[in-house]
Amino acid sequence: MGHGSLSERPDASIVAAVLTGNTDAYGVLVYRYRDAYTRFAAHMLGSLEDADDALQLAFVRAFRNLAQCRDPDKFGSWLYQIVVNECRTLAARRAKRERRMIRSDERMNGASTNHPANEMALHDEIQYALSRLEPAQREAFLLRHVEALSYEEISEITGDGISALKMRVKRATARLRDLLEGVVT
Repeated sequence: MGHGSLSERPDASIVAAVLTGNTDAYGVLVYRYRDAYTRFAAHMLGSLEDADDALQLAFVRAFRNLAQCRDPDKFGSWLYQIVVNECRTLAARRAKRERRMIRSDERMNGASTNHPANEMALHDEIQYALSRLEPAQREAFLLRHVEALSYEEISEITGDGISALKMRVKRATARLRDLLEGVVT
């Protein structure tokens, strides 16, 4: 059976192939999810380099633990949980590092508000505003409004209750609005 047909197969079928020794098939899963999940991680971590690191770690961890994926039909959300956890770990590690470098953050704060209003600057403003949210709010906001997942799906990925998630998204949205309107410095 050629590689072409493998890429047409559903996740569960590919997971089964990997688990029975066709480790090359894992590449199909990586290819299938890499772009969307890298986008999420980049928004979450504010850097493509960190996002790539998080994804590398997540794909390795998922590969090692593939036999523990209880519902291979839902490989995508299972992988999402791992990506979210790697993002949390990386962000926490980086926060520790950055507490030692607080001064450069203040400089960036000044720089971020004086940008010409071109598209790149707008993107920077939004990314900067996102970075000011507490991680749990940022995560919920991104999964809901950037990744367009349902609250049920987000609950499955994060393990948090739906009403808590709705509140988190609401607070994140309000806080972002304030930040982007320059109300909160």
